[in-house]
Amino acid sequence: MSNIAVIGTGYVGLVTGTCFADLGNDVRCIDIAEEKVAMLQRGQLPIYEPGLAELVDRNVRAKRLAFTGDYGEGLRDADFVFIAVNTPSGIGGEADMSQVRQAAEGIARHVEKNVVVVNRSTVPIGTGDLVTAIIKRVNGRVPFAVVSNPEFTREGTAVRDFLQPDRVVLGATDRAAAEQVAALYASFDCPVIITDLNTAEMIKYASNAFLATRIAFINEIAAICEKVGADVKEVARGMGLDSRIGQGYLDAGIGYGGSCLPKDVRALEHEAAIHGCHPQLLRAVMDINRDQRRLIVQRLRELLASVAPDAGVRGLEGRTVAVLGLSFKPGTDDIREAPSLDIIHLLETAGAVVKAYDPAAMAKVQADGILPRVILCQDAYEAAKDADALIIVTEWNEFKRLDMRRIRDALRLPVILDGRNLYDPAQMRAFGFTYWSVGRAVTHGAAPASETLSLVQ
Repeated sequence: MSNIAVIGTGYVGLVTGTCFADLGNDVRCIDIAEEKVAMLQRGQLPIYEPGLAELVDRNVRAKRLAFTGDYGEGLRDADFVFIAVNTPSGIGGEADMSQVRQAAEGIARHVEKNVVVVNRSTVPIGTGDLVTAIIKRVNGRVPFAVVSNPEFTREGTAVRDFLQPDRVVLGATDRAAAEQVAALYASFDCPVIITDLNTAEMIKYASNAFLATRIAFINEIAAICEKVGADVKEVARGMGLDSRIGQGYLDAGIGYGGSCLPKDVRALEHEAAIHGCHPQLLRAVMDINRDQRRLIVQRLRELLASVAPDAGVRGLEGRTVAVLGLSFKPGTDDIREAPSLDIIHLLETAGAVVKAYDPAAMAKVQADGILPRVILCQDAYEAAKDADALIIVTEWNEFKRLDMRRIRDALRLPVILDGRNLYDPAQMRAFGFTYWSVGRAVTHGAAPASETLSLVQ
């Protein structure tokens, strides 16, 4: 058993600390946000992550996991100190390192014995040297080593990803320190890569940039598919069966979001530019991702014009649009960099009224007050009621099992734009919908003769 301190109780820090506690270690999580610490001490989680609440409760009751806002208390007797704070995008796309600097200074002021400081946050290349320099400047007395240990967990499956990793990456100038950290993962059946600090940091950025590139690539292929009459879902399936390519991250849609891919691609592009490189591919990836959000609003205009050309409403002015899904992906309440935010902004700027529903993110949206004009609904059917169109933004499982007859009857116009390709176009046509999905042909259905759908407001 080791004594571990984790600085930061966001997605990375809370999952890291809790999972290490569940492996039998004594873990103290440190956060300077007093309200967040108080929540955790009451047994309430500041984030939604499947399986995490049960894990936190179990390890708190076993007295292996505790939360504090005091660096001195959190670092007492620590063998390892994990830095797991946010590194959001700065004005120029660079990673904002203020929280990392603050954490390093806090460690230096309060550590009392030889420790291994582990960078768990996603950080620019050279951060290991930065943390080393800060600690030496503030406290030159206590011996320490710095190890880079980038995380590869995904929101929505973070607990499983931590406990069943594809690989563990460690970077250090002191191999003995890296091997000490590797021992924390000894129970995992996966490769452990020990390399230098810069390479470990680059592995994280390169991995995320590659995943973002795959998403951008299949979305560009989807645009071509729509023009030539191909089905991007079948194209992606045919590509993915090639062992050199694989199926992962080849789902055409409205692009990536969240706290990792957008900021990490921006940060790597910034890092490349300041070192004299010309990162054309990374810039194209960001452009394609931005354009996917605009595309769905453009298609909405086109479909409404084709379905109800004489409805007396120009463009989106005065239209009511239902948006299903606010979080950037299913399995989380995280709305950072979510496609929904851009899409809703574009809709509201064009004069539309937006109704929305999300299974997990509603409370966060209400608490943060970031969508003040959006009408938040209790379920998908309330959102669809009297709307001129419905847009699928997040691929929550419950949206895959909607009663489509009930949705059709609730909508003012039978128009669905599926940003995640959840449904079969032939079935949607049979239900009477005008249905658009990414990289597939638009289908136009007609309501059964016994039913009436009003196409005029």
